[in-house]
Amino acid sequence: MYNGGAYHGWQVQKNAVSVCETLQKALSTVCGERVKLVGCGRTDAGVHAERYVANFRTDSRIPLDRLPFAVNTHTPEDVVVREALAVAEEFNAIGSCLKKEYTYRIYNSRVKDPFYVGRAYFYPKRLDEAVMDRAARAFEGTHDFRAVRSVGTETRTTVRTVHYCRVARAGELLELKVCADGFLYNMARAITGTVLYAAEGKLTPEDIPAILSSGDRTLAGPTVPPGGLYLTRLWYEDERLND
Repeated sequence: MYNGGAYHGWQVQKNAVSVCETLQKALSTVCGERVKLVGCGRTDAGVHAERYVANFRTDSRIPLDRLPFAVNTHTPEDVVVREALAVAEEFNAIGSCLKKEYTYRIYNSRVKDPFYVGRAYFYPKRLDEAVMDRAARAFEGTHDFRAVRSVGTETRTTVRTVHYCRVARAGELLELKVCADGFLYNMARAITGTVLYAAEGKLTPEDIPAILSSGDRTLAGPTVPPGGLYLTRLWYEDERLND
């Protein structure tokens, strides 16, 4: 798990500090050999992960139950390894992942909370979570999600299946939870921005199917800031990884 505020995302970058590079250095020190990590997905700069899975191969004999504690002595405080498991030879953290859940947190209050700075999107105007939930549910199902991805990014297909997309409030904190078989670049943040547009009256929840059908990024809402986004759940056939 990691607080992504100080990092340029998961993926190794040439000229910026990444979570992957930070963790690879720590693992290489502990294992006594060069370690190459395969992560479960690319999180953007500033995005957090409450749960993240990565795999690597090693000839190190260090006991698995001791590995997390050893690695955590070599990582900054904002990157923590919780558990180490032996997995099947063919396991691949991204290829074997069945679905993922992202959570976007909005601090909806007239006054800022300093403890949420960089960890939730501050929005001072009162938001109607019922309207937001209706808008969020419009993204559920199998669709072409071109309208809610960053322009200029290429993938083999932009069709994804969203298993659920819901908004709930707990006091002043709003959470949008979206679970899909895969995510396009900035998709979770663009969905959230579109849901916010519905709450602001700039579009209606009923407009969203037509926006998705159009594939036009300019018709959807903005890409909200990364600090409110968390990777929160992952699903694998190996159920030990789903806790």
